[in-house]
Amino acid sequence: QVQLVESGGGLVQAGGSLTLSCAASGRTFSPNAMGWFRQAAGKPREFVAGIRWSGTSTLYADSVKGRFTISRDNAQNTLYLQMNSLKPEDTAVYYCAAGSPFILSRATAYQYWGQGTQVTVSS
Repeated sequence: QVQLVESGGGLVQAGGSLTLSCAASGRTFSPNAMGWFRQAAGKPREFVAGIRWSGTSTLYADSVKGRFTISRDNAQNTLYLQMNSLKPEDTAVYYCAAGSPFILSRATAYQYWGQGTQVTVSS
């Protein structure tokens, strides 16, 4: 069984930065890709960023392009999301996901999900 545990969320002022981490465990953990999604209150879950585990490809939502950076540490089975220039509209619960999606932004293609970590950006 694969487990994903997010950390690093919190409260930050607009313009600030946060780094989210997602630690993966499980004997059979060998995803093709991992991604970050977020869900704001009253809104559907949306794609934030994705990365092929080989590191050969990344994808970002237009709303975060140039401000967020996704990366992974294969040896530690850890996924990161560096978030800079945060805006109040970035406030959401952030989830990491792992699986073998053909399209990185397609949530339904990810098999494993973490519990989420809250990010709140104050204005």
